[in-house]
Amino acid sequence: MANGKRKIEAKAKKAEAKIDIGIPEKQRRQIAEGLARLLADNYTLYLKTHAFHWNVTGPMFNTLHTMFETQYNELWLANDEIAERIRALGMYAPGSGAQFAGLSAIKEEAGVPDWKGMVGQLVDGHETCARTAREVFKVADGADDQPSADLATQRMQAHEKTAWMLRSLLV
Repeated sequence: MANGKRKIEAKAKKAEAKIDIGIPEKQRRQIAEGLARLLADNYTLYLKTHAFHWNVTGPMFNTLHTMFETQYNELWLANDEIAERIRALGMYAPGSGAQFAGLSAIKEEAGVPDWKGMVGQLVDGHETCARTAREVFKVADGADDQPSADLATQRMQAHEKTAWMLRSLLV
């Protein structure tokens, strides 16, 4: 059985080595590492937003419950786009809580803050994702990787817009 597993792994490595999309492996790896951090940030923010959707209370309940649902659905779809781009670059996407926790700059929330605390944390989370996407953009742009740069640009736009909308609730 161990010999069969080694053959599969060797075939996988051989298949990965054949990638010739015009971006050298070292640059593909650097871009994928940045995208892995973006995926971890985005996924952690998704979980936080979903939990806040379930647990929000107070005078802003209906508005925030609905808003958070829209936001976590957008984040969920983005997770797949980011992970698939990592795979297109020939790398494996992180996929466990432990991996995400080690890669994400966003801290998980163990408690249930009030609605203002929730909104503030989500503003911080979206701003963190925007900063991570901006870092990925620089590396992707330098490698002439338009698909990754475009993905990073789309994520910056989504996170910056969402942060602005949430921030507006706190004024």
